[in-house]
Amino acid sequence: MDNFIAHILVVDDDDGIRSLVKKYLNENNFLISTANSAEDAAEKIKIVKFDLIILDIMMPGKNGLEFIQENKKKIDTPIILLTAKGEANERVVGLEIGADDYLPKPFEPKELILRIQNIISKTKKNDLKRVIEFKNIKIDLNKNLIIKNDLEYKINNTEKIILEKMINNPGKTFTREDIGLQIDSDKERSIDVIITRLRKKIEIDPKNPKFLQTIRGSGYVLWIE
Repeated sequence: MDNFIAHILVVDDDDGIRSLVKKYLNENNFLISTANSAEDAAEKIKIVKFDLIILDIMMPGKNGLEFIQENKKKIDTPIILLTAKGEANERVVGLEIGADDYLPKPFEPKELILRIQNIISKTKKNDLKRVIEFKNIKIDLNKNLIIKNDLEYKINNTEKIILEKMINNPGKTFTREDIGLQIDSDKERSIDVIITRLRKKIEIDPKNPKFLQTIRGSGYVLWIE
């Protein structure tokens, strides 16, 4: 595995597409496994931790969207959907339920490589902390959960982006402008609302926060050490 860039699972019921994608990616230094159905793929991910999954939407039996719904919470593997023309709605649904990118068929092999490289490079950056525990609180960004006193609180994508930055920079003060740039918002009131929402999930007493604190005149800081 050391000689390969990444180990990828290609899931498609079309033998021709599977073999062409495998051949092209092998030639570009990727290790490739294949599955001819969602059911076959589900068995393989139980055994192997892949770096990326390339997944066809339309397959007999369970389709690609059903595969994501059933397995995305169990694994944190990035997924690129292969979609046919006219499947615009399925693409949107796929992205909403956890796919990371999509590529319409027919596609240029070079474009597939670029999309793979883009996702892999982002994943490689994730030598970041994703799960932390302090006091009676656990923040699990892989599962989008905060567990406090054995109660589970879901976090949305915006909250996740903020927490990831703060968890990996404990003690660093983030201005509202810093946070706004991360979540693409320039509305200070919206940022304050998000922080208030996070405090309700993290703090024992949200009105007197011990962990997610306000630094008057500066911004917000997460103290977890």
